[in-house]
Amino acid sequence: MSMVTPEQQDAVQATLSDLDATLVSIRRDIHAHPELSWHEARTTDLVGNRLVDAGYRVTRLPGTGLVADLGPDDPAYRIALRADLDALPVIERTGLPWASTTDGIAHACGHDVHTVACLGAGLALAARRETWERSGAAIRLLFQPAEEVVPGGALKVIEAGGLAGVDEIYGLHCEPTLDVGQIGLRLGPITAATDAIEVTVHGHGGHTSRPHLTQDLTFALAKVITEIPAVLSRRVDPRAGLSVVWGSVHAGGAPNVIPSTGLVSGTLRVLDADVWREAGDLIAGLVAEVLAPYAVTHEITHTRGVPPVVNTAEGVDVLRTAVGMAKAVEMPVRQSLGGEDFAWYLTKIPGALARLGTRLPGGPTYDLHQGDFTVDERAVTGGARVLAGAVVAAAARAADVSLR
Repeated sequence: MSMVTPEQQDAVQATLSDLDATLVSIRRDIHAHPELSWHEARTTDLVGNRLVDAGYRVTRLPGTGLVADLGPDDPAYRIALRADLDALPVIERTGLPWASTTDGIAHACGHDVHTVACLGAGLALAARRETWERSGAAIRLLFQPAEEVVPGGALKVIEAGGLAGVDEIYGLHCEPTLDVGQIGLRLGPITAATDAIEVTVHGHGGHTSRPHLTQDLTFALAKVITEIPAVLSRRVDPRAGLSVVWGSVHAGGAPNVIPSTGLVSGTLRVLDADVWREAGDLIAGLVAEVLAPYAVTHEITHTRGVPPVVNTAEGVDVLRTAVGMAKAVEMPVRQSLGGEDFAWYLTKIPGALARLGTRLPGGPTYDLHQGDFTVDERAVTGGARVLAGAVVAAAARAADVSLR
């Protein structure tokens, strides 16, 4: 890693200190006005206006989201930062003064923090261009829609040319199990591939007093629920981290009636990209084998989600340097079986995703996707420090490599 000078570190970090109150205010505004996937118009406008004022060339994506560029049009090297804009269909229960004002929608996954951290990094880097521009680098900020839906808005960003000319990319995600000021880094898979699985079973129903005259569909469905996860644990290398968990079961409506149709749905999660590509066919075969003795018919709907986020060695090195610049504390972080569509970017170019600590030290742990999810607001500027530091570190490394 090329040496980042103390002057470069101090210039960016001092600017972010000056921006702290502004960034917290923007984050509270966005938090109070959450928008669902593909509908993030207000948030896009708010971010875009700030970036235009800072000198960025802003291009709106089709629908919502934007791409913002700073630096030469044809740079020697281009570094991207990414944030996601969308909220969740969740009722907020925090009771905070800046709680959601939109019924049934809340920033319960911290995308408001991601958005403002990326915006803050962009504003600081615009104010301190000397820290990265002399290397011949350019910056691209990607504010993408619809991370929370399958297969994710990242694909639309890529289709619109968001990665054209980009050499590496960085992002972060709120991590409520880490204290504010801590950053989780990991080489290799840090999140899982995430797919949706639904199995629908059909058979001849009847009265529960005469199960031998039916195909006892409910019993057959129960075998799918219990046997598929069990058999998979013996058919797939456990190091692949594959997990099938059912979340919804529907069969019948009366205790003395064997129904003729039922279904079970859940998620497939896996850390290994090669196993992910093969898992659908494997599960389809196993379901057929499990149901064969019951003479029922069935259909499987396997909806591909996102691949695992696989951090590259170079990307983790850049983030490690950035963490030092931000005076944050790097923490070991376990692989998460949650899905993140940042993974799509890393199938195209190198980079890395960091886990951003959001917990008040000594305070409770608020789980993601829950209505009471709360962050220590120091994480907003803390995330901006890491992202800005990643650009400075990556630009310094690119300049060092070009001089060899």
